[in-house]
Amino acid sequence: MTTATDYRSEFFEFDDATYLAMAAQGPLPRVAIKALETSIDYKRRPYRIEEPLYFELPARVRGLLAQLTGGAPEEIGITTGASTGLAGIAAALPWEPGDEVMIARGEFPAQACTWGPLVSTRGIVLKFVTPRGPYPRACDFLEHLTPRTRLVSASLVRFGDGSLLDAATLSAGLAGSRCRLLLDVTQACGAVPTNLRALGADFAVCAAYKWLLGPYGTGFVWARREHTEAMAPAPFFWMAASSDQHFHELDFDPDPSGAFAWRPPSTARRWDVAETASFFHLSAFAASLEFVVRAGPATVLEHNRELLDLLLRRLPADRCVLASPRDPAERGPYLCIAARTHEATARLYEQLRGQKIYVSLRNHALRVAPYLYNTEEDIERLVRAITI
Repeated sequence: MTTATDYRSEFFEFDDATYLAMAAQGPLPRVAIKALETSIDYKRRPYRIEEPLYFELPARVRGLLAQLTGGAPEEIGITTGASTGLAGIAAALPWEPGDEVMIARGEFPAQACTWGPLVSTRGIVLKFVTPRGPYPRACDFLEHLTPRTRLVSASLVRFGDGSLLDAATLSAGLAGSRCRLLLDVTQACGAVPTNLRALGADFAVCAAYKWLLGPYGTGFVWARREHTEAMAPAPFFWMAASSDQHFHELDFDPDPSGAFAWRPPSTARRWDVAETASFFHLSAFAASLEFVVRAGPATVLEHNRELLDLLLRRLPADRCVLASPRDPAERGPYLCIAARTHEATARLYEQLRGQKIYVSLRNHALRVAPYLYNTEEDIERLVRAITI
């Protein structure tokens, strides 16, 4: 392995388990556990909570996420996951009957659950794009583009096969049209270098409990500043309406005419969920993000590619097949393998769990998602269990 730092000490021991399911749930590093313990003490002794912390903690998270996404802190809203971000954007976009939203077949269910209801409530047309090959490519979306297409909503890395979308080519093809690009970066951010502006995205959503090592129930939404300024008013979390740093300076009264004075912020804070300053969530989230920034997504990707290359070299071809792109440049930080039949894949999954080797079963394939705490011995143990 070429990873210079041994990151295993940053996490608690997994006993005798081999954990290769980062794409399902990431463990909290030690620093996040410590931060969580401090936040529990805040609720035990609330007089220890300094008022500026309510404002500083979300700002800290926003700043760290900006470093990881190439965005600006004001372009980031703090959510409970990708679905929350999708719902917020869906509610704010100015839809007209006949507007088209494109998603690929086989996408994560949150996509259809977000855009599907708008067919009856807002009159949009939901178009399911069938890829020509085994994995969606930019051209699959572009060949279905029409003057009525308003949004392409796609995963940067697909949950079921690990394929990496060429978002830059897709966004370049959308240039000059009225269509916007929304990326779900849940399976990329934190493990794949991700610059949303360079990719040409207009919006992005992310669940943070995977590669960002956040607690379950954390995430973010990103939007270009120029888009949020033009969006329709919608209900918003009251703390997002002010940039003040003290509760006693917040003005709750209407203006002299009696009109409602507070307006949705022109930044992505309009999508902040309540309570943004949840110490249980954001204290641990901030600590995890600091670790992710320090380690670096490029380090994670290089480490995982080496481990997965070893897996592919050692994988018994008579028993398993690759269910992801073979070229590492065309996939994210994990890959999927399958037995020769769906039934055999399910049996293999249970067999591995019986030996305390944990992967994910998705779309009739085993999703192998290592992290910095995994070693070549973990991959060898997986291969031995498959071979027996």
